[in-house]
Amino acid sequence: MAELDIEKQVAFWRNGAQEDWVACRDLARLNRKRQALFFAHLSLEKLLKAHVCRQTQAYAPRIHSLIRLAEFAEIKPDSHQKEILAEINRFSLEGRYPEDIEAIQVTSSDVQYYLKRAKEIYTWLIKKL
Repeated sequence: MAELDIEKQVAFWRNGAQEDWVACRDLARLNRKRQALFFAHLSLEKLLKAHVCRQTQAYAPRIHSLIRLAEFAEIKPDSHQKEILAEINRFSLEGRYPEDIEAIQVTSSDVQYYLKRAKEIYTWLIKKL
């Protein structure tokens, strides 16, 4: 079995996160609110998985909780950042499971609000890599 190349894993997750962030912005411009927020979550999830790989020197776990991934990565978000992670975490399920599709109703202005907050975390996580 080949040795795990951590930097290759980090690059995989970082590049995926960057692509998903672009998709998120494009979806928001198309007024695809639920999908835009799902991709915002996915982007942050992938950045956190890059941090987990670097911290643990292992593959990232197959989980979606932003808070839990931050714990695995031993990243110490402040209370404001934890609040944002918890907010954005809600949008993971909405895109995945049919019983949650109507659970969270958002307006276009809500999407812009959440994307602005997600961008804070996105920028912070990129800088930390």
